[in-house]
Amino acid sequence: MGTLAASGSTRTVERALGLLAEVCDRDSVTLTECARSAGLPASTALRLLRTLESADFVTRDPSGAFHPGTRVIQLGATALGRQSLVALAQPGLQRIVEQTGESTYLVVAGPRDTAVYLAMVEGTHPIRHTSWVGRAIALADLAVGAALRGEVPETGYLAGPDRLDPDITAISAPVRRPGGVAAALNLLGPTYRIDHDTAARYGAIVSHEADAIGAQLGAGPRARLLEEAT
Repeated sequence: MGTLAASGSTRTVERALGLLAEVCDRDSVTLTECARSAGLPASTALRLLRTLESADFVTRDPSGAFHPGTRVIQLGATALGRQSLVALAQPGLQRIVEQTGESTYLVVAGPRDTAVYLAMVEGTHPIRHTSWVGRAIALADLAVGAALRGEVPETGYLAGPDRLDPDITAISAPVRRPGGVAAALNLLGPTYRIDHDTAARYGAIVSHEADAIGAQLGAGPRARLLEEAT
């Protein structure tokens, strides 16, 4: 009897993990799509997804579609921050600073609509942006927030005054992965030092390095990604 119960518990965990994987593989997925992909009845999939939702592993939007929840994002950010993503990004961050002299960060989406600053290379100018590593900052109206959502123009980057400090200009570009955005690169420097032409030059540098990291994560060329998104 105990063996049967253990077997049933294992099967339930396997099914829940399979559903969680389906949700995390896409930006948005319906119950029907989830159940079909996992090979489960819709009623079983809904029961398991509700359990995952109660633990913040998945979340539902007003349309009923499922998305990765804050707990998954927290765990993912921690794992990536300690392992591959920071290591992959570090050379690119260093090259950006070498070419611009401005402090540059690797940023991921955090819990409750925040941006979490995972890593940085500090700028070389006497006046420069100092470390925000470890901080979680509300995404609203931030260029890096749009970059983390993949909402950038064909140039591949966004540039503008920082909401938290109008004297700072932020230049952000998404680091894409298959099916979405893994992180963003975010250059921060004094506005007096970054005019329109300089912002365009720095933006090209930042977006190039973000694309290079994305390629290592398995993302295709930006042109193809943009076509798929439209």
